[in-house]
Amino acid sequence: MRGVVTGFAVIWSVTLVGYLVGRYDLLGPHGTVVIARLVFLIATPALLFGTLARSTVANLFTPALAAFVLSTLIVAAAYLLVARFGWRRPAGESTVGAMSASYVNAANLGLPVAAYVLGDVSFVAPVLIFQVLVAAPLALGVLDATTTDRGLSVRRLALLPARNPIMLGSAGGLLVSVSGWQPPAELLRPFDLVGSAAVPLALIALGMSLPGSRPLAVGPGAAQRYVAVTLKIVVQPVVAYLIARYALGLTGPALLAAVVTSALPTAQNVFVFATHYRQAQSHARDVVVLSTIAAAVSLAAIAALLG
Repeated sequence: MRGVVTGFAVIWSVTLVGYLVGRYDLLGPHGTVVIARLVFLIATPALLFGTLARSTVANLFTPALAAFVLSTLIVAAAYLLVARFGWRRPAGESTVGAMSASYVNAANLGLPVAAYVLGDVSFVAPVLIFQVLVAAPLALGVLDATTTDRGLSVRRLALLPARNPIMLGSAGGLLVSVSGWQPPAELLRPFDLVGSAAVPLALIALGMSLPGSRPLAVGPGAAQRYVAVTLKIVVQPVVAYLIARYALGLTGPALLAAVVTSALPTAQNVFVFATHYRQAQSHARDVVVLSTIAAAVSLAAIAALLG
């Protein structure tokens, strides 16, 4: 319970700072976009490079991760099917919506929750690596294609890491990890310094976008918003539980880890991606806010029932 309270207190405190900055227009009309681009182009790549360079990728594949990955794929596919064939939304908007329904806040909320609820932060590391190495590159590849007139080809997909700083930072960190070389702390310190700004700046950008927003309003886009929140907060952890408990036979801490990581709210990076590519920005913002509020209750309930 302490981890849930601590994680959410940090998130809302920094988001409140961003809200006040936006409310009083301290950074001008383009402040949100500028900060989001700073996070996307500089801070996040530095954070991911440093994180992956220190990781041991070979030790990340666990049964709990398998349950999380399968639940993520099922939920993302469900949203994509409804968005594309039910609501007839464009590929870019559908991709952002699928990420908002399945891409979890494994960094600044997942780590404290893992520390205090699961008792071991290593449970959340595989989730973070999966999202960085698999989920984000696939989604960013689609978003990159939808913002150009050249479409998505095998050649463009192969060259995407060279044009996308987040994927470039991830690829560089992964290469260092698999090489077995351990960089000196002094070499990684600049990446740590710049990367440490990624999470707070993303939260500030999110808060700056909130003045004037009405995430609970019923109107155009409300169905997509509430479907995404329901999939993220209710469906994904339930699916993860069923897979972990009955398909993989997990019990105890492994079962709890699979469900808790799947129940984390939507990551603020989804809003950063949406802002950078100018696709479904208000949808991403509202789902991040609503899922973070709802997850405060659902995570506490999961910890009480399974912990």
